Amino acid sequence: MKIIGVIPARMAASRLPGKPLLDIAGKPMVQWVWERASKAQSLSEIYIATPDAEIIEAAERFGAKAMITSHNHRSGTDRTAEVARRTDGDAYVNVQGDEPMLDPDNIDALVAPMQQDSSVQMASVYCIEDPSEYNSPAVVSVVMAQNGDALYFSRSRIPYPRETTELPVYKHLGLYAYQRETLLKLAELPPTPLERTESLEQLRALEHGIPIRMSPVKTGSIAVDTEDDLHRARELMAGLLF
Repeated sequence: MKIIGVIPARMAASRLPGKPLLDIAGKPMVQWVWERASKAQSLSEIYIATPDAEIIEAAERFGAKAMITSHNHRSGTDRTAEVARRTDGDAYVNVQGDEPMLDPDNIDALVAPMQQDSSVQMASVYCIEDPSEYNSPAVVSVVMAQNGDALYFSRSRIPYPRETTELPVYKHLGLYAYQRETLLKLAELPPTPLERTESLEQLRALEHGIPIRMSPVKTGSIAVDTEDDLHRARELMAGLLF
């Protein structure tokens, strides 16, 4: 099975403009993401997908494959779908371009169900949610069916412990794998009511009956969305390197 990793990256991030090329411990952030993703055993190729010439030039300097993509994409899924239309992979992994401490083992865990069962159309991962995150709308929870398929994702805590606290709360991590046909179909579908309400793109798949197979991982990684996130990532990564 040929699985292609795609790292969507653009300079025009609203909260932290130019973040793919911001320096972290001597390298642009997107380079860290690419290097970490390159350690995954399951990926045959990796592309950095961007509408920006600056990112293309940076990728070429550190030896990554890069593809210029449209400025008009609404999301990383749309950008990943453009790569799928122009390449010959069987499946695609959308790797978040703002997670410089990405664990490559999470990518391998993500795609394992798809490698084992060709009927799995889409996949993602989760870990145990820290209680300090239960009330944060920036943290997405997920509940699952007995077979491991996602039932729902929410920015609210789910399930709500009305009568028992025995069930753990699971945190969804924004890492996705798609069969090629599923990705192309999803990119053509319009936003759905639940997606718009929660501002969670993965709900579009569920609302259209596309199952998402979930796999457990030990932990997620830090997403760099703000100046505070950037400062924290710089401190952590400098501590790991020196």
